[in-house]
Formats: sequence, structure tokens, C-alpha cells
Amino acid sequence: MSPHSVCVRFHVALELIGARWSGAVIHMIFKGAHRYADLKAAIPGINDTMLARRLRELESAGLVERRVLPTSPVRVEYHLTEMSQELRPVLDELVTWAHKWIPLPEEPARSA
Repeated sequence: MSPHSVCVRFHVALELIGARWSGAVIHMIFKGAHRYADLKAAIPGINDTMLARRLRELESAGLVERRVLPTSPVRVEYHLTEMSQELRPVLDELVTWAHKWIPLPEEPARSA
């Protein structure tokens, strides 16, 4: 395997899970948010267009599976595939690293 092919794979992987909101979507599905509304409520600042786009991209990449449940009314859930399940230790380590090194943004000052 040439160093170039490793670099290409790494870059594609990082762009896939590092795209804005992708990591948050995957992380929230790990935590049990499987319905669209649950994901939207759990991810501050994401809008409908971006959530729908990220779910489609993650599904297309083989990381998320969209399941239509035959209930009345019909229910749609999103689940992680085996491929994305293998990301759990990677994302867990990223969370640990972030808690150690990334400061929380300061809250805006309240006006009196």
C-alpha cells in the first residue's frame, strides 16, 4: 500500500465524518435518537434542510440506514450500520480529547 492511498482514504474519511453536523448526527444516533424529530431536537442549531442533507449523505455513504416502520402513521427511524458502529471508539476518544482541550464558548453577557 502506497503512502498516497492511505492519505486519500484518510482524507475522504475525515471529510465524511468531519462535515458540518455529520459527527453530531452520528453521535446522537449512538445515544439513541433514531427519529428525525429527536435528532433535530438534540442537535442545537441544525435546520431541517441541513439535517435532511446530512442524513441522505450518511445513508449514501453506508453509515446510516433509513428504516420505514409499517405503523399507522408510518414512522421513519435512522440506525447506524456496522460500518458506523465501528466509529464508536473513535468518536468516544474525540469526545475525551475535546473535553480536555477545547474550551466551552463563553456565554454572551446578559443586559440589565
